[in-house]
Amino acid sequence: MSALPTKIVLADLLRTAGLGEQALGDLTLTGSEPVLPSSFAVGTAAQATIAASALAAAELWRLRSGKRQHVSVDMRHAAIEFRSERYLQIDGAPYEEYHDDIAGLYRCGDGRWVRLHTNLPHHCSGLLALLQCPHDKAAVQRALAGWQGEALETAAAEAGLVVTACRTFDEWDRHPQGRAVASLPLFSIERIGDAPAEPLAAAERPLSGIKVVDLTRIIAGPVCGRTLAAHGADVMLVTASHLPSLYPLVVDTGRGKMSTALDLRQPDAREALAALVRDADVFVQGYRPGAIAGHGFGPQDMARLRPGIIYVSLCAYGHEGPWAKRRGFDSLVQTASGLNHAEAQAFGQSEPRALPAQELDHATGYLLAFATMTALARRAKEGGSWHVRCSLAQTCHWFRHLGRIDGTSCPEPKFEEVRDYLEDSASGFGRLTAVRHCAVMSETPPRWARPSVPLGTHPPAWPQ
Repeated sequence: MSALPTKIVLADLLRTAGLGEQALGDLTLTGSEPVLPSSFAVGTAAQATIAASALAAAELWRLRSGKRQHVSVDMRHAAIEFRSERYLQIDGAPYEEYHDDIAGLYRCGDGRWVRLHTNLPHHCSGLLALLQCPHDKAAVQRALAGWQGEALETAAAEAGLVVTACRTFDEWDRHPQGRAVASLPLFSIERIGDAPAEPLAAAERPLSGIKVVDLTRIIAGPVCGRTLAAHGADVMLVTASHLPSLYPLVVDTGRGKMSTALDLRQPDAREALAALVRDADVFVQGYRPGAIAGHGFGPQDMARLRPGIIYVSLCAYGHEGPWAKRRGFDSLVQTASGLNHAEAQAFGQSEPRALPAQELDHATGYLLAFATMTALARRAKEGGSWHVRCSLAQTCHWFRHLGRIDGTSCPEPKFEEVRDYLEDSASGFGRLTAVRHCAVMSETPPRWARPSVPLGTHPPAWPQ
């Protein structure tokens, strides 16, 4: 078993974005697989996607300054950054990610494994209502004995819940959604409107002066925004009090961002968001395809409101196929697509085995940041409004084909073993210890100029 070399993977990413490979001459990659306990090329994916985002930032800096710069990315550090939420500490104490008691893997009556995601309260209560059982693991297992795995998956989706049946790679490849995903590119950057070119003026950092509206939660979308902030963008996270969130993820992915609260069910909140967009450069949203358009903020709406906008769409299963509008999370896509089954086989286990990181979430976040910065470079040179699209399932299809490795005996990195990758900083939650960004850039070192803050800290207005 062997993984593709990272530079080959990176060259393919550059081609997918319509770029040449000359930037690879400014890049140093260190480290090798395995870096985490997995039979998949987790480290390669982490190093390649983070390096791609850093090279895109370096290109924006070249457009601003006329200067090239050197970029280096270490594979082990990149893999640890793909687990950043696992090493988070506040005031010197670890903060365990919330995990609901009934979330996880179960066997249904037909013997098929299913994964239940109940970490958000409305998903938990909805599933218990569907199963007609109390919030008790044994009671859930008894209820599932009367279900077939794929029937439960379908019923949950129809109820707006998040459950997936565990499949093999072959089963996923034959599934209508698996076929739809396989027909899509890893990501797309599509021109959706005309607008004048917006050249980038000389500035201190690659994304200085770039304003980003971030309507995402959990990991993938927030990592995109966090990465843009690391290169100097002003990022405004938009959420609302009725939307559930996972506290440690808010803290970890909120570094570098402002945060405001807008309930888009209210007309005044929609107008406040429109006002933000009129002065923005990038709009990132992680709703299911078509959902945000219902509030008047679809791609074409934004291109009319703010010609020259970079509109970024993230979803779970892709914008094509019968599952296009299904809700989903990294762990569920891993289960549905065959990754967990294949990983279990490699470790000689019968129960599906998760990857040692939220690989699809983090990789998708960096890919979105890479594609977003590529679109900003296109806008600077040729103008236009642009639509960037990617999904966890598209990333999964790409990741699966990076090759396999023998990482089953690789140890699980503990907090004290990765201390050299961590940094301490003030935050709105206390003293924060978190993984620093692993890309090293000779002229514009990535950093977060703003501390992570509680949701809704700022008014819905750009700073003067």
